[in-house]
Amino acid sequence: MKHFKLALVFLVSISIFISCSSNNSADDEQDVLDPLESYTELNVSYGSDSDQVFDLYLPANRTTATKTIILVHGGGWSSGDKEDMNDFKDYILEQMPSYAVVNINYRLADANNDAYPMQINDITSVVDYLENNEDYYTISNAIGFVGVSAGAHLSLLWSYGFDTNSQTEMVCSVVGPTNFTDPAYLENTDPILQLLLMNLGIDTSTSYLEEISPYHRVTASAPPTIMFYGGNDPLIPTTQGTALRDKLEELNVTHEFTLYPEEGHGWVGLNLIDTTTKLQNFIQTYL
Repeated sequence: MKHFKLALVFLVSISIFISCSSNNSADDEQDVLDPLESYTELNVSYGSDSDQVFDLYLPANRTTATKTIILVHGGGWSSGDKEDMNDFKDYILEQMPSYAVVNINYRLADANNDAYPMQINDITSVVDYLENNEDYYTISNAIGFVGVSAGAHLSLLWSYGFDTNSQTEMVCSVVGPTNFTDPAYLENTDPILQLLLMNLGIDTSTSYLEEISPYHRVTASAPPTIMFYGGNDPLIPTTQGTALRDKLEELNVTHEFTLYPEEGHGWVGLNLIDTTTKLQNFIQTYL
């Protein structure tokens, strides 16, 4: 009986060992996603807030040289959702399938939370998350940004002022604010526009307005920048685009600028085709 009990203990031990070994093998297989297969994961959490999530789209046959395009939605810093960028996401996945795409949400401004620096911090958290998991995803740490409206402002501001590791290889602004010291903003009497600008904070000092303005943060080491603006935009004066264009020219930063004289805060039809074609060429050239 004693020998039977020892044998039983031995068999149980063997069983446990095999089970543990099997589980470890399964875990090991998950240490790296299969780079030969495409991979999609929605609402990946990068923080404790429910808005701190992103959608991830990884291409098949990716390598450690695969680069990532980060999409940043608009909404006046206080509204909007990553779903607003789905058209850009779909276009990139269909026309530029070698890139990884990350479509982000970020915490929205409200009465108790200013957009700055909260939303810049969220972009930093996304970039850090991707860098910390680049081996698991099989991607490089090189990134590009495509932002619209407030998302374009955040994309420019982060790329110019907060990319401490120089990871950004290109940035796109579609109707993004660039300069909050522009008289067109400081002297405006539009209550809707004033309400939107309040989302950035109530500090109206020149030093603060310059701190949150890509125009005042850009340097000669800024990444290649492509911009699109509408001449009849009720929210973004044309000078927001032309001033940054001139500053980039002065600093000898690679850039492209397109103004659609008859368009407003967005467009469709032939001008949208023009935008996506130019953006695709720019991405494939610099990212």
